[in-house]
Amino acid sequence: MALGFERNASVSGPQVRGFAADGFSVDGRSYKALLLTPERAMDWDAPPLAELREGHLETVLSLDPPPEFLILGTGSRMAFAPRALIQALEARGIGVEAMDSRAAARTWGILRGEERWIAAALMPL
Repeated sequence: MALGFERNASVSGPQVRGFAADGFSVDGRSYKALLLTPERAMDWDAPPLAELREGHLETVLSLDPPPEFLILGTGSRMAFAPRALIQALEARGIGVEAMDSRAAARTWGILRGEERWIAAALMPL
């Protein structure tokens, strides 16, 4: 696992420490795909992007209070989230920022460093 991130000791919760072709390293554990909240990291059985629906993300969307927005890591390349997913999340007041999963992991660290209340779903690389 290639490491490339410094831990921000002032921020609580999971931090992505690095990534490689086989997944993500979060606080000493490896994940092929994962869901992140400010409180925890979880394994995720990610569906193909075109099949991604609100129900696949309920674990992170049920935060209290709800997340400001969802960072969606779409895999090795940036791709657009399904329109139905974006509409469903916007109806809940949650925005979606899609990007490739490496960029999503880095963005997670930056925004959590600012103590933003966000969620992330990172698809396999």
